[in-house]
This record gives sequence, structure tokens and C-alpha cells, in this order.
Amino acid sequence: MVLEAIYVTRHGFRSNWLVDPSTGEYSALISSPTGIAADPALTAHGVDQARELAAHLRTLSPPIEQVYSSPYYRCLQTVEPFVSWGQRSSGQADQGGRETDGEAKFSIRAETGLGEWYGSAPFEHPTSADPEVLKTLFPAFDLDYRPIARPTRMGETLSELHDRVAATMEGIIAQCDREGTRAILICSHAAVIIALGRVLTGAMPDDVEVEDFGAFTCGLSVFQRKITTLGGGGQGGDGRIPKDSLGEQSVDLDESGNAGRMAEIKRRGHETARILPLLSGRDKKHSSDDEQTSHADRICTRVDPAHQRVTAWRGGAGVAGGWKCLVNSECSFLKGGEERGWRFSGDEAFAGNGQLGVDAGLGLDIVMEGKAGQTGRERASKPRL
Repeated sequence: MVLEAIYVTRHGFRSNWLVDPSTGEYSALISSPTGIAADPALTAHGVDQARELAAHLRTLSPPIEQVYSSPYYRCLQTVEPFVSWGQRSSGQADQGGRETDGEAKFSIRAETGLGEWYGSAPFEHPTSADPEVLKTLFPAFDLDYRPIARPTRMGETLSELHDRVAATMEGIIAQCDREGTRAILICSHAAVIIALGRVLTGAMPDDVEVEDFGAFTCGLSVFQRKITTLGGGGQGGDGRIPKDSLGEQSVDLDESGNAGRMAEIKRRGHETARILPLLSGRDKKHSSDDEQTSHADRICTRVDPAHQRVTAWRGGAGVAGGWKCLVNSECSFLKGGEERGWRFSGDEAFAGNGQLGVDAGLGLDIVMEGKAGQTGRERASKPRL
């Protein structure tokens, strides 16, 4: 059995932080449980969103068998209600009446390759807390999991971000294929989620500012593998994949209530970008020809200091044979609907003018109001740098 379905969600509504782009000094009005200013917790509203998301995730088919998350607190906190439910239900009959084996259904695999995107800067950006710290905060945190990719602390250009996500997803998919996992959940950040949609489908627009893949807080996207042919069914009206419905047909996003989001991605770029080294010292010491080295490590070592090209995914190819987007940031199960959408502004580096940023990308983004807010309107999170 190979991986057939990838469910993708963005973390819930979070607290904000501040950064001075001229100095790289981060600060927050509300302290983080990890003690890192750029690693805030969810707001009370975000916690409610996470619970609503968890209830919806329980209804999906094929059911989620493994959870991958950015190691930042807000993402781990978002998936925690669902993972906790999975652990509590172990040893009991599942929704289909089948008995489970009594073990935890899944752990949380914290993948640094799914971590936050920071634009290029002359200073080091913060990173997530140490795994040992996160394990004390989230008991389901898997300390044995080895991350596939690690973003450079100096930030990334847009091309580097997309190829970092491509390398990460290639490794995750290969790992799941090897383990016989059918469906997974990924929780990450807005910029990464948009890039993830592009690398899975291979649909890289000429203009990165195009609003193609949605990234509303706790919105759910669904990707189906192109090579999977189980037959039957179509997408349900509530945004779920009905039981045994992962067939050959994909759903036109414009017909699924996401009008306009995919219209412009038909023009695809064919360039193959290069990325900076993603390896940490711990990863570099593992050789790809060592029989004991995991597939994830081999994926990681392919992105080397010589700036070698990553596996080509642009031009409609997609990673691991390509994927179809069946559901694009669905929010119908959330009481607040679509909230705090996001898209790239086109900027990818700091100008160092001393202005303070309060959102992902640090002023390199544009926050999009969803149907729950001011429909059709945009507001920049801060003046363009």
C-alpha cells in the first residue's frame, strides 16, 4: 500500500510577535510556553478552531494514520486535540466498528522541513524549541523521528522555500510508502502550505503573488495521488472525501466554492531553482550509503552545500508522481468560517528599515479576509518593505 491522501491544515488563530528587521530582535507581548518570542501559542479562538478541526478530522475517509507537524508550538497545539482523541480511542471500536490494537493510533512527527518561512536576512532567525522541551509539552511528540530538512537560519528566498518544501514532501511521501501508510495529516504555516500545494501539483505560477492555494486558519485541504486508482465516488458537499471515493477524478476547484483561486496557475514556470543547504550538523554525519541510514536521511543529504538541483517538480510534474487538489482550504466545519487567509506579497528579503512586523514572513505577506470577514478585501499586515 502506498500513500494515497494528504490532508493539510494551517495552525489556528495565534498570538502575535514583533521583530525589528534592522536588528533581528524578536519580542512578544504574551510570553510563549517555549520561551521563544516567535513561537506563540494559539489564542482562545484558535483553541476553539483546533477542537472544531479535530471533530471534522475524525470523519475523514480514508482515516488519518499518521500526523506530521511543524515543530512550532502553535502547530503542535493545533493537532493535539485530534491526536489526543486518537490515543483515547485506542483499544476501542473505531467509527466503522473495527477493533483497534490497543496502541496509540499515531504520534506527532515534528518535521523542521515544514517549519515557518522567514525571508532572507542579515541576521539569524529564531527556531523552534528543542525536541526534549516539546516532549514535555506534548506527550505524543515522537522523539525518535528524524527530520528530513532544516531551513537555513538566515532565511530563504521564495524559490528556496518552495524547493525546501519539495524536498521535505518527497521524503515524507517515500517514508509513508515504505511504511504502508494510506493517509496523513500535515499541519504547518501559511507560506509553507501554499508552497506545499504548488510542489504537490507541480503548478508553480509565474507570479508567486497569485492567490491559488488557500491557507485559512484551521482550513483543510485534500490532495489525492495521481497514480492512485481505487475507483468510485466524488467529493462530498461538506468538503470531505466520502468513504472509498479516492478515484481517478479530481474536482475542479472553481466548482467547489473556491472560484478564482486556480484560474491563474495554468501559466506554470518551468525553471528549476536551487536551494541553500538544509542540513544540520547532526544530519550531515549520516552517510547515504550506510545500510542503517533511513530513507529520510538520504533525501536530506541530496540537498547539499554545492547547491545541487532538487528533484524537478515544476511544470505540472509534482513530487512523487504528482497530486490532485480535491479540496482547497475548506472551512465549512468551523463556526467562524474562513479567517485570516494569506498570500505572498512578492517580497522575500528584509530592507532593514527598522519597521516592525507582526506576521509570518515578517511583512513579506498579505493577509486575506475570508467569508467570515470583509469579503473581497485585502489588507497588508504592514507596509511593504
